[in-house]
Amino acid sequence: MDSEVEQVIDKIRTFRNEKKISIVQLSVDSGISRSHLFYIESKKTIPSLETLSKIAKAMNLHLRDFFV
Repeated sequence: MDSEVEQVIDKIRTFRNEKKISIVQLSVDSGISRSHLFYIESKKTIPSLETLSKIAKAMNLHLRDFFV
């Protein structure tokens, strides 16, 4: 996995923890399955831009926040 992709995934986990949002709650708010979110945070799968957009929206972030 590319280091840039790993950094984006690390930011997802960091933002989620900072906002005290569980994977279950993020799943409900984003419409992404809990298992898919787990695989993303475990770096076993790479999220699409659509998935990143849903995650960002669910956490009241902008998509660019994952890349800055």
